Amino acid sequence: MSQITVNPQLLLDTAILIHDESTVNHAVSRLSHELEGVLADSRPLVLCVMGGGVVFSGQLLPRLAFPLEFDYVQASRYRNNTEGAHLEWKVMPGDNVRGRTVLVLDDILDEGYTLAEIKSQCLKLGAEKVLVAVLVEKELGRSKPVVADFVGLTVPNQYVFGCGMDVYGWWRNLPAIYALNPELLP
Repeated sequence: MSQITVNPQLLLDTAILIHDESTVNHAVSRLSHELEGVLADSRPLVLCVMGGGVVFSGQLLPRLAFPLEFDYVQASRYRNNTEGAHLEWKVMPGDNVRGRTVLVLDDILDEGYTLAEIKSQCLKLGAEKVLVAVLVEKELGRSKPVVADFVGLTVPNQYVFGCGMDVYGWWRNLPAIYALNPELLP
């Protein structure tokens, strides 16, 4: 399906609720406490993975009561599709990672290839330590090339959207997390 031919309202109307808004908010609050316990004295550089990580970052950052610097990276394997392809960089990590503790924030740890490459690039550029925090981790039942240090929620091995995750380019703005009706997959 392409973004032009899909009915966004049908996607939502036939979706299955996985985590409601209250559950998401509770997870973000819990993550903020966990991150404070680990990073409060490190003055980290926080990198948001655009565009999916923007909702999670926007919810999490105001809850962190310690000094941090903020920047972003942008890499994608999906480009409004439901299956990943090769990694395409739009904005790579910069020299500001050198010698720093870096916290990478993303919406989902799915197969892990994008986050693994972001972490690898930060370390190649001289980051002292790279931690990964995700709002959700998809339960695939197999190992991934990267492990999230902080996970808000888990989701089943289904195509999920909302809270920064899109479906065919739509619905990143939802405050809850839904699974796509499998009949609407290509």
